[in-house]
Amino acid sequence: MRLCFIRIKCELGQSHDVASRIAELEIASEIHSTAGSFDLLVKLYVDDDEEVGQFVDRHVHAVGVIRDTEALVTFRAF
Repeated sequence: MRLCFIRIKCELGQSHDVASRIAELEIASEIHSTAGSFDLLVKLYVDDDEEVGQFVDRHVHAVGVIRDTEALVTFRAF
């Protein structure tokens, strides 16, 4: 499993709704509200044999009312 963080920019006024929908999918280990250019930070694990971009497209983007995402793929913990 690969640890990934997904930064999500939501449509105005939709961050709580997006966070709730992602939580209902049970794909994230943590979901945080953030300040700055993105609204949410989602921590999730993707199977080693699965493409991160396809996973995000299939699961996260399918939630709707999302304006932009940025995937941060991790390599190793220190």
